[in-house]
Amino acid sequence: MFSTDMTEQWLDPKTIDHLLDDTETWAVVGLSNDAGRAAHPVARMLQAKGKRIIPIHPGAAAEGEEVLGEKPYATLADAAAEVGTIDVVDVFRRSEAAGEFADQAVEIGAGGVWFQLGVVDEQAFRRTTDAGVPMVMDTCPAIQWGRRGD
Repeated sequence: MFSTDMTEQWLDPKTIDHLLDDTETWAVVGLSNDAGRAAHPVARMLQAKGKRIIPIHPGAAAEGEEVLGEKPYATLADAAAEVGTIDVVDVFRRSEAAGEFADQAVEIGAGGVWFQLGVVDEQAFRRTTDAGVPMVMDTCPAIQWGRRGD
């Protein structure tokens, strides 16, 4: 079980508000053209909130088709090299696979990391925040905007 102190840290309202309000470009790890996957409606919602989404999905990148009007990339590094600054890396992967994307986000200089509902990796949270990158885990931007009434 997770400690209450850690849970409060990764669900810090100030960090959540900062990532929702003060960012523009969100790389969405796991986003493809499969509208049945959770990443798809969340990415559409991010676009509706004025965010630019950058799909990160090796399969979608290989197909070469746009995803929600944006070019997909195989890796975060590929996206950062072409797009430039990525404000938030939003991760739709199982907990055991998500930590590597937090590490990659730090490597590319992303402004924040967001692990979706049900995605928790305390060690990745510590590594990321120790590197000075704010991080949120185990929630969804749609939930948080709803909580605020946005």
